[in-house]
Amino acid sequence: MRVLITGQDGQLGRSMQEILTQHGITILSAPFPEYEITDHKIVQQISSQSPDVVIHCAAMTHVDGCAEDPDLAFRVNAFGAQNVAHGCMRCNADLVYISSNEVFDGQADTPYTEQSATNPINPYGSSKRSGEKMAERYQPKMYVVRTAWLYGPGGNNFPTKIMAAADKHGKLRVVADEIGNPTFTLDLAEAIVTLIKTREYGTYHFINEGYCSRYDFAAEILRLTGREHIPLEPITLADYPRASTVPPFCPLENTQGATLGIKLRPWQDALAEYLQNITH
Repeated sequence: MRVLITGQDGQLGRSMQEILTQHGITILSAPFPEYEITDHKIVQQISSQSPDVVIHCAAMTHVDGCAEDPDLAFRVNAFGAQNVAHGCMRCNADLVYISSNEVFDGQADTPYTEQSATNPINPYGSSKRSGEKMAERYQPKMYVVRTAWLYGPGGNNFPTKIMAAADKHGKLRVVADEIGNPTFTLDLAEAIVTLIKTREYGTYHFINEGYCSRYDFAAEILRLTGREHIPLEPITLADYPRASTVPPFCPLENTQGATLGIKLRPWQDALAEYLQNITH
């Protein structure tokens, strides 16, 4: 199997390379900026390499940045995905489109399944949902993999920011009414590799099992790194003004992957392993 990764140098892209290598799968190079998904020439760049699978990790993931520049968000996350899907169609490659829990509005009282109706409430979520639909028009042989709250090796992510802020300020205020699934990129990458071997196309929710608030996530980070003595104050989304509107209750539930035997471990176990590896 020959796999091309867009966004190969990002947090998930690096984890994908690590896991694919462990499985002995050939990785085709697609470095940025030579491989720029908003440039239509990427269609030919992808097709000329004849991959069997393209894992599309490249995206504009800064949620507030998307709110401040919606046109750029759609250019990258929607039209960029369309270009990548066009390249896949040209060479008959399967496509994995990495999407987000923010395609939902966060107004539910139970986790969202793959069958739940989408209703994004911010430009990031809208651009990712548009990317799902635009890519599928070009390449129906695709997997939409929605995930949430990613962190992994080498990334500037929520755990690293919490630890740095705790050490700098000696106290923290963290939102307690935003709920989601902390997800470890290496676990996600392993699930994706298992999925692409099945050829069972469709929409999947791949997250570490369970969900929590940002406050609970931060509290677990402090506890696992010996910082539980640092004061942690719960605040609300209303107390923390942002450019983007956040879907408050937006955990995902993995039902489709589970039918194939693909399940990720509990988020607490994944977080413990990640923190142990980066702090020792």
